[in-house]
Amino acid sequence: MKLLPLLSKHRETYIRFTTFGLGLVLTFATLQLFLLLPQMSPRYFVIPTLLGLLIGGMLSTLVAMRKEINDRQQVIHAVADLAQEFIYLRRVDGSYEYVSPSCQKVTGYQQEDFYSRPNFMTELIHTDDRPTWNKHVHQMHTNGQAETLLVRINTREGDVRWIEHLCGDVRDDKGKILGVRSINMDVTERIQREQELWIAASTFETHEGIIITDANAHILRVNRAFCEITGYSSDEVIGYTPSILKSGRHDASFYEDMWKTLHAEGRWDGELWDRRKNGEVYPKNLTITAVKDATGRVTNYVGMFTDITVRKQAEDEIYRLAYYDPLTRMPNRRLLMDRLHQAMAASERNGSYGAVLFIDMDNFKDLNDTRGHDMGDKLLVEVAARLVTCVRSEDTVARLGGDEFVVMLANIGDDEAFVFKRAEAVATKVLTTLNQPYQIGSYEYLGTASIGVTLFKGLSTSVEDLLKHSDVALYQAKNSGRATLCLFDPSMQQALEERSAMKEDLRMALLGNQFCLYFQAQVDAGGGCTGAEVLLRWLHPQRGLISPADFIPFAEESGMIVAIDLWVLEKACEQLAEWSSHKVNGDVVLAVNISAPSFMRPDFVADVLAIVNAKGITPSLLKLELTETSLIRGIDDTIAKMDRLISAGISFSLDDFGTGYSSLSYLRRLPIDLLKIDREFVRHLTGESNEVVIVRTIVGMAQNLGLRVIAEGVETQEQFEILNSFGCPGYQGYLFARPLPVEGFESWLENH
Repeated sequence: MKLLPLLSKHRETYIRFTTFGLGLVLTFATLQLFLLLPQMSPRYFVIPTLLGLLIGGMLSTLVAMRKEINDRQQVIHAVADLAQEFIYLRRVDGSYEYVSPSCQKVTGYQQEDFYSRPNFMTELIHTDDRPTWNKHVHQMHTNGQAETLLVRINTREGDVRWIEHLCGDVRDDKGKILGVRSINMDVTERIQREQELWIAASTFETHEGIIITDANAHILRVNRAFCEITGYSSDEVIGYTPSILKSGRHDASFYEDMWKTLHAEGRWDGELWDRRKNGEVYPKNLTITAVKDATGRVTNYVGMFTDITVRKQAEDEIYRLAYYDPLTRMPNRRLLMDRLHQAMAASERNGSYGAVLFIDMDNFKDLNDTRGHDMGDKLLVEVAARLVTCVRSEDTVARLGGDEFVVMLANIGDDEAFVFKRAEAVATKVLTTLNQPYQIGSYEYLGTASIGVTLFKGLSTSVEDLLKHSDVALYQAKNSGRATLCLFDPSMQQALEERSAMKEDLRMALLGNQFCLYFQAQVDAGGGCTGAEVLLRWLHPQRGLISPADFIPFAEESGMIVAIDLWVLEKACEQLAEWSSHKVNGDVVLAVNISAPSFMRPDFVADVLAIVNAKGITPSLLKLELTETSLIRGIDDTIAKMDRLISAGISFSLDDFGTGYSSLSYLRRLPIDLLKIDREFVRHLTGESNEVVIVRTIVGMAQNLGLRVIAEGVETQEQFEILNSFGCPGYQGYLFARPLPVEGFESWLENH
């Protein structure tokens, strides 16, 4: 293996000496023949001698020519060895005639790797580029034209590098291909730079606007997005400063701070407003970066920005939905609370008063129910518009929901007496404005409002309590007859808290069995018992025995009256079931009061029958007492319910007659068998009172209609005698029996 390179290296010397030796041999052979053959003529030896000399000369010339060629090759190889490019000569059979030393720098492999492995270059070609390489080599062998190819190779270290491959065939005079010559240049860095430039160019033409200026902020270049966003062409802005885009919304200090930050930190980013070529002002998000050279000197500024108009609009819409009422476009509860916090904090600092007006439209539900919610919405929009005209621009008008509005008056003075008058004056103006007729389409609506007013100063009261106080005042205004205003007083809050506590106690009373039944006897003129009215009492754990007059209104207001009525009815039926086996009280008729909300329930009849059947009582021993207000709403439905219960054996009486409508037209239609004269008439019943005429009329009317009568609240003998003189058949009151618990009532029955 070591001989081949040695022979190759001394090949020229070997050929030269061989050729010269052949010439000497021929000459020496001629002389020997001349000496050995003396008999031959000397002329026969001249030709061989000359021939030998000629051959020797020719061979010597050939050697010289070969030497010159070799010398030239040596020069070429020497030059190729110094080249940075990787050069090789490949024979037709794939072996390499010459491989430059730079092959190691380009491929990582040494020359011997190429000499020992035919077509080694093909093995180095990247797999993805090999089809292109094979096609290129085939076409080169076919047409013999030199071509340039850009391919990737895998180096010995495992890297992938780009080479520019220049290749051409080597042919003889007859066109026969002898081999291939190739120059391969490593262009990896060039390709990377081109890719970076392409990426930079692609980035420059992004959707973000880009502006490049010199160190003096004169525009050098802008991209297409800049032109699309601003409306300016590049020719219209190059050479100018970005100040041509100013909107006028930012003062000089804004730009001074911008440049101060840019000089100090080399970067500024934020939002600002600019102006397009057509004059439209728009918001954008801008980032400015200072570009510095190796010495730290600023050479350029690069600004990148995006048009955030759509985002701003979305943010505004989100803010509007979060802080404004969608119907009236007024601030909602959330924004009102925020502004109240701010106003109270300002009041704490400057010692001024503010006021809150809580406004509610009277009977608004009736408008919705009769004219539809669309008509109600139009009214609310008109109310909001009127409220705005009644206050200052710095005041707040908010809609809390439904038909509830709040007006906040801030900084209205520091003298309490003046502030009260000022708040009352504004509330009166609001009330007068809202109580004017409303023209809603073709419909004229006469509506009124009620207002509750409270003052605030500083942070001594929370926002929640402030609204609560104004709501309490509004509640008082509603109770005063509506269409009026009321100023908050702390006693109102105390009363409200007591009401709230009462409602909670009522709920606990039902759960804890704190209620009990009392019974008051009903008698005839001779004092004989004809029945009893069931009366509810509350045994409060702290307050003791509480009368229905003190808690029934709260039960009706809270909606618990329905549950209480059913509880009373169930307990009364249980008592009837228990008495059913007693001789003394087995035929006592119990009258149970039923409230209007309970009677108007669709399931009322079914609930009553279910209780009666479950307790197994005689239905005729149960009488339901209804007030006039329970009966006048939907008279046909009322009569239908009563008829179903009467058919089951249950009877009805009309309680508190004379205090309601007392209409004969519906009284004749109702299937009742008893009237109860209200205790208010009986209380003032004397020989000379006006009530005498009223009571006599009621008794006479009932007798004419075939109805029994019971006078309630009979407490004196005089009252009894007057009633008896009218022919009143039944009585109930302290004169005969007080309301008693079940044990006391049973004892009373035994004695009467």
